[in-house]
Amino acid sequence: MNAVRKVRTRDERIPMGFTEAVKVCLRKYVDFKGRARRSEYWFWTLAQGLVLLAVYAVLIAVTVATGALGSVDDSGVATAGGGIVSGLVGLVFFVVALGLFLPSLAVTVRRLHDTGRSGWWYLISLAPFGGIVLLVFCVMDSTPGPNQFGPNPKGIGDFAPYGQFPSGPNQYGNPSQFG
Repeated sequence: MNAVRKVRTRDERIPMGFTEAVKVCLRKYVDFKGRARRSEYWFWTLAQGLVLLAVYAVLIAVTVATGALGSVDDSGVATAGGGIVSGLVGLVFFVVALGLFLPSLAVTVRRLHDTGRSGWWYLISLAPFGGIVLLVFCVMDSTPGPNQFGPNPKGIGDFAPYGQFPSGPNQYGNPSQFG
């Protein structure tokens, strides 16, 4: 039987780098199938946090620069500020956050698949302390070898169980033939 073997373009035993993980997550924008390594998940989470932090910093800078927070005049009366510019920047923040939501959801589901769990476990984050449970699941190591969601993305553990041979007869012969 001729088996088709997956061609690997890189050594999958080495964790993904930052830029590679971001590229993979953006390429698999709404791909909820398969598995994601820990490095892919955590580098994406870092990248998402940095992008949101940068957009939020711009939002604060524009809000302060335009006086959108308002001010207090000499008599102690509060005045409203110009909120149109900060409203637009806030809208940009919302659009960026919304645009990052789907790839984040997809990589989290693939990460859950890597630990042998269904993506529906994501909903546990809606329960009190469920976010902690989801965090523990995302920190856990991959299930070795292939599981119901696909092959191990690390490329390890794809071997037959102990005592069994991946293909063909035992290379040492049949034990019963010796006696």
